[in-house]
This record gives sequence, C-alpha cells and structure tokens, in this order.
Amino acid sequence: MGDIRRRGAVVLGITGLVAPLTLALGAGAAQASTSCTTSTGPYQKQVEKFLGLTVDGKQSATDCKAIKAFQTKHGITPNIGYAGSVTWGVMDLMTKQRAVGSNPNRDGACPTNKGRIACVNLTLQLSWIQDGSRLVYGPVPVRTGRNGYETRTGLKKIYWRDKNHVSNIYNVPMPYSQFFDGGQAFHSVNLSMWNPPGSHGCVNMTPTTAKKYWDLLKTGDDVFVYGRKPGT
Repeated sequence: MGDIRRRGAVVLGITGLVAPLTLALGAGAAQASTSCTTSTGPYQKQVEKFLGLTVDGKQSATDCKAIKAFQTKHGITPNIGYAGSVTWGVMDLMTKQRAVGSNPNRDGACPTNKGRIACVNLTLQLSWIQDGSRLVYGPVPVRTGRNGYETRTGLKKIYWRDKNHVSNIYNVPMPYSQFFDGGQAFHSVNLSMWNPPGSHGCVNMTPTTAKKYWDLLKTGDDVFVYGRKPGT
C-alpha cells in the first residue's frame, strides 16, 4: 500500500461480487519448483475430499501432485504437496465462501439503512456491494490484512480514489485504489485471493473485481468492515 499526500501531509499506506467465486479461483501465484513429499499430512482425508481424490487418508504420488498444484496456484509455501494446516485452512475457507451463495448479508451485519455501501466480512474474507437490502455486486473473495496488519473494522467512507496509485512504501502498483481508512484501501493485486498470510491492511481484490468496485462506488460512499480474519 502506498502513502497518500493530502493537504500537504503524508498519510502512510498499509498494503493491503457479480464476479463468480469460481472465476477468482483462477488467480494463482507461481512458486519455485520443489520435490513432492511422501508424508501423510494431518488433514490428508479432508484435502483429498476437497480435491476430489480417493479418500483413504494415505499420501500417494497422485495426491501429492494434486495438493502441490493447489498450493502453487494459491501461493502456499512450502508447495511440496503436504496436507498441513495452512493448506486445509485455505480449502476450508473456500468451502465456507461458496456456502454463502448469493445472500452474503444473511446475518444482517452490514447496514441496510445507508443506501449504497461496500461490505467486508473479514471472517469469511468476502466483500460485496449492496443498496439497502438489495445486492448490487458480489459476493467476491478478498484478501485482507494479516496478523499485525489487520484491516480495521467499523463504518467508514471512501475519502480518496486514485486509479493508478503506486505505493511509496513498498514500491508496488495499487490499481483502482479507493481509500476508506487512513492508508487502507480497496485495490487490485495479481495474487490469488487465498494467498497467505494476507495483505498489510488493504482489501486486496482481483483486477476484475477492483475495476467493478471502481465503477460502482464513488467518493463519500460508505464501507463497513466487520468480523475477524482467521489467524489474526
């Protein structure tokens, strides 16, 4: 995330649907090639079931190849095909995200009396835009702040937008940035939305989602962030 210069002061940035959830699964992060493990992980059966493999709780060459491909796609390291807690945690989150379907605000946590508002559920790592009780766009998976750089909760407003923002802290592009809390913003990244451990505080999105948010939101629109990201 970048720094924002407003009224001569420097505000330091913290880096951080309806786009189908299945489309977002395609965003991968390339990892260095490593050997496949023969060890059986503690979540072997769960991972086998998620990937549609034979569920026997025993590591095989086929299992390892499939698990390793999943890890490589989503930036999970080490990507050696071991069915550990991080890999299963990503899969479990994906399963919970899919279960939400087209009713992300079923618990009524995101305000419906604000007109157009962007909602961010940290617990499920999902975001959507609604207008009153009407779903406008989403839900989409997002990537929020990691432990120690948590995306701050509460009701906020988009106060500054910069379509071609570049972080002066991390020297990385932050396309379609929409800042809503100090240096925390919606913006696109070229990473899997399930790439652990998370952002430096921003709400990361795929380029497609970030552009859609840019088109649907404007300065002054409300943002509501709630819940708690797993692992924070």
